[in-house]
Amino acid sequence: MAPTTGQKAFLQTEKGDKIPCLFNPTDLSFSRSNSWSAPEMPGKGVPTLNYTGAQSGSMSLRLFFDTTATGTAVTTYTDKLLALMEVDPSLPGTNENNNNARPPWVQFHWGSMHSFKAVITSATVSFTYFSSAGDPFRATVDLTLTQYEDGKVFGPQNPTSGTPHPHRSHRVQPGETLDRIAAAHYGTPNNWRAIAELNGIEDPIALKPGRVLAIPEVT
Repeated sequence: MAPTTGQKAFLQTEKGDKIPCLFNPTDLSFSRSNSWSAPEMPGKGVPTLNYTGAQSGSMSLRLFFDTTATGTAVTTYTDKLLALMEVDPSLPGTNENNNNARPPWVQFHWGSMHSFKAVITSATVSFTYFSSAGDPFRATVDLTLTQYEDGKVFGPQNPTSGTPHPHRSHRVQPGETLDRIAAAHYGTPNNWRAIAELNGIEDPIALKPGRVLAIPEVT
């Protein structure tokens, strides 16, 4: 699918933030692979393969950044990309008791193309132009995005719509418990288990103030 003329590509983070590309990529590539195995059959011909599962898709692209016109260090943009590889303890599923935390997933959007949810597994930043004072003004970033969950390589979804039933969020206040949070969002404390399961909470009473919880839709 060809990108819509004039539209800028951007990465959208799990929290809904958009990181624009100053210049659209000149090319991008993606790959998918399946795993197959065959039994050993000494002395016989070619065996029939058995399907053993799909592998995560991969997408590679090169982004170009140039801030010579503004005199701002190009790291203003490249640092935002590198930050997406850092662990974010405020994301759903975080469990501080067993150190279960992860970086956010992202989606690449360009015109009519909206990629699968993916995590940045590799980022190579090359600074190619500097000011006389040593400030970097030009850089290329080679990104490898690896599929985070099942989905099409390029889906038809609107990039601003999120999932069909997007999660709300709630920042824990001092003294709050899951049943009180459930009562505030659902009108009853009985749905606290849905919040606990989505966020990987084992102790519904010991909530750390400031933590951001994902509040699921309950039918």
